[in-house]
Amino acid sequence: MSSVGSDAGDGGHAVLRTKTPGEKASDGPSEVGSGWTRASCPCCVSGPVEPLVLLQLRSGLQQQTKDWIITLIATAVKQGGAALSAHPGEEPSGDIIVVSAPRCTLLRATEELGLCKAYHNGDMTAFSYHDRNNFQNADNVQVFLTVSERQYIVKYELEGMRAQRDLKIPGLPEGLRLQRRDNIWQKLQGAGVVRCMFPLNHEEKLKALSKAWYSGNQLTQPLDMIHEYFGGTVAFYFSFLDFYTWSLLPPAILGLVLTMFSGGVNKEALDSISDSKVAISSGDDDDEALTVSGHMIQAVFSMLWSTVVMEMWKRRKTTLSYRWGTMQLAERFSEPRPSYHGDMGVNPVTGRWEPLFPVWQRKLRMALVSVPMVGLFLGLVVLGMLGFYWGEAQVQTLHTEWDSLLSSALLYLPSVAHIVYTNALGTAYRQVALALTEFENHREESAYGDHLTGKILVFTFFNYFAVLFHIAFYKQDVPLLRKRLASLLIITQLVNQVTEVVIPFLVDRLFSAPKRSEKEEDPEEDKFRNQSNLPDFPGLFAEYIELLVQFGYLSLFSCVYPLTAVLLLLNNLTEIRSDAYKMCKLFKKPFSAPVAGMGVWQTAFEVLSFVSVISNCWLLLLSPRLQELGQENGITGTNALLVAVLLEHLLILFKMLLAILIPDEPDWIRVKREQNEFKSMQALGQQRQGAMDRYFIE
Repeated sequence: MSSVGSDAGDGGHAVLRTKTPGEKASDGPSEVGSGWTRASCPCCVSGPVEPLVLLQLRSGLQQQTKDWIITLIATAVKQGGAALSAHPGEEPSGDIIVVSAPRCTLLRATEELGLCKAYHNGDMTAFSYHDRNNFQNADNVQVFLTVSERQYIVKYELEGMRAQRDLKIPGLPEGLRLQRRDNIWQKLQGAGVVRCMFPLNHEEKLKALSKAWYSGNQLTQPLDMIHEYFGGTVAFYFSFLDFYTWSLLPPAILGLVLTMFSGGVNKEALDSISDSKVAISSGDDDDEALTVSGHMIQAVFSMLWSTVVMEMWKRRKTTLSYRWGTMQLAERFSEPRPSYHGDMGVNPVTGRWEPLFPVWQRKLRMALVSVPMVGLFLGLVVLGMLGFYWGEAQVQTLHTEWDSLLSSALLYLPSVAHIVYTNALGTAYRQVALALTEFENHREESAYGDHLTGKILVFTFFNYFAVLFHIAFYKQDVPLLRKRLASLLIITQLVNQVTEVVIPFLVDRLFSAPKRSEKEEDPEEDKFRNQSNLPDFPGLFAEYIELLVQFGYLSLFSCVYPLTAVLLLLNNLTEIRSDAYKMCKLFKKPFSAPVAGMGVWQTAFEVLSFVSVISNCWLLLLSPRLQELGQENGITGTNALLVAVLLEHLLILFKMLLAILIPDEPDWIRVKREQNEFKSMQALGQQRQGAMDRYFIE
């Protein structure tokens, strides 16, 4: 139906070619060239069209249904469409639709999303469609907007389509009839008409990114390239991963120094990974004192380190969000989520006709369904912890009776079984959390994401740290805590490397790669279809959880095992490249919404940083050698507890002082932000004055 090729004027983008149109402006869509439809617009009537998003339809769908979808996509927003460009593919009766976006739609959505772009003076300013001529490169959207932003805008417009009147979808049963203000996209997906939607890869850009990211010997992340291609969500994750990994260097060096120069710490580290119990000579007072002081140094350093890291990350996050134009993102009175449902009515805030769902019903669902289900899974965590203790007792008994190499190996079986159990339980819980959050029926995407992440965080903290806190605060067994932490660090990282690197690599090479084999002369449509063979990107939940657990191990318990940072550093140096490889090779490219940071994940890291003060002070209080020194100097348990509480309050005060002394944003960004606020006030004042002048003239 159409010739497919590359257009040099499109920056090397593969395009489905169109003829130069010359149609007149009209309210409805027009079909131009060799298959592309476009809503007529004076600024979008010529030039090559860039394929951005692929829609895969149900096989065997009637031609009239596909034609109706293509026409709807190109229809103006005020008429219920998306004002986008659509192409039926090489075969008009095929099961794909390729979607692009004209300049005017992209620019209007840029304003709706609240993105900041470079003004004519170089400052990042909130984009205004009516002032578009004063923004740099606004006439060239491929420079003005990143490819990820353009693809997200297509998704944003498609998911925002709402029926303006009751109508029947051609080729579908009467029961799938659209009612006024129904979300069209949700209806099509619910009926199975649209099987999937994903952004298309640009092979040349992907190869360049891969070379700069994980194929070479670079020590830094190409963050701007990542943001341009994969979007802010992915870019902020890798920025934090890179920042956090290099931040592990100071605690890793300190841990190595303490282990090498303190015989007691060295022996404790050996004991944690072996069954040998090397006694420390009671006469070696200098080594004993060095061991105690080493633990104290590690504890205080971990508490202060976690605060400095999070405060410095805030500064880096602010710099990146300014550079990427998302620092001033704000909640907008946008359309509800596609899956949001309720009785149709008038929104009292926006005045739009849309689904309405009472807040009290949502809260009732959360109280009667979500909270009990979360509690049930937390109970399963406790059950697994009890099973771990029972298994520990059984293998200890066997080892006492047998005292063999086999019994020594069995000592690690409960830890391995518990790690497998917690991972399996975490996987199941994530699916339940998704279903629960969907059941709660949140209107905004941000509310949906916050509640989902909150459920995941509560479970993750309880699942991964319950055993360690129980050993530290209830059993008060520091040697067992040290052994458990060492086994968690070593075994978990080995399991993660296998599941995240080895298995995906083998699956890609043995199963996915043969299906993606393509030649240069293959039709562009076949190359698009090959991308649909890749599995969907699972999201960054698992990656953030892994970092959060690492941060917890280091900030909460590293004083009992100083080599924690060393093991984490070694793991993360490979984690960066393996995650980058998976992003580029193993999954479909994900959509990425504009974001200004990590969201609620940053709050979770800050909470762990605060809890680290309590944890480390308590662990120091439980130190057997510190207790012996206290008894020798006549310090009672009550006095030691009071000293620990005083130290805890002083450290919390010092952490708060550090947070105040380290600004969340650099001075130059603060000045830019305040300048933008001042300009916004001036513009608002001028608008009001102009309205008053017109009123008096009339």
